[in-house]
Amino acid sequence: MASEPRVVRGTQITAPEQDEEEIFLTSYAPRLSYVWDTGEAVGRYLAELKEGKLIARSCRRCARVMIPPRMFCEICFRPTDDWVYVGDSGTINTFSLCYVSWDVRRLKRPKIPAVIEIDGASPGMGILHLIGKVAPGKVHVGMRVKAVWKPASKRTASITDILYWAPLAHEGSQ
Repeated sequence: MASEPRVVRGTQITAPEQDEEEIFLTSYAPRLSYVWDTGEAVGRYLAELKEGKLIARSCRRCARVMIPPRMFCEICFRPTDDWVYVGDSGTINTFSLCYVSWDVRRLKRPKIPAVIEIDGASPGMGILHLIGKVAPGKVHVGMRVKAVWKPASKRTASITDILYWAPLAHEGSQ
């Protein structure tokens, strides 16, 4: 069932007008400043990253330790109870070899994003971050890794305060 094209209000621009540059164009660069409130859980998480620490929240009812922290347990449908410091080491749960950059450039050496289950957190709880200092063919699920932090003076309360996660010594780095 074919339908008629939708009519849009305005003046149609013809090809001759385009060719003769009879079209008035304007551009506008909007000021896109904004403020984002991290909230209690993420705000504390980021503040602790700046100090070189990982922090989680615990739920006493289901005994889970959740990272990134959240103020509400989605299993028990109740507020979480306590702040808990967890380790800056963990286990690779899953990973990918990424040969394309965020701006769609081909990479000769792949980036290795991975979900890392953090020591001291509940199974399945972890963060997505980059793996470094290991040959791509050596990375595997179950690999033990440790956070490599920026120097304290360069931290900004961001997940990038962790530069990458490197294999623990016994895992055989490159």
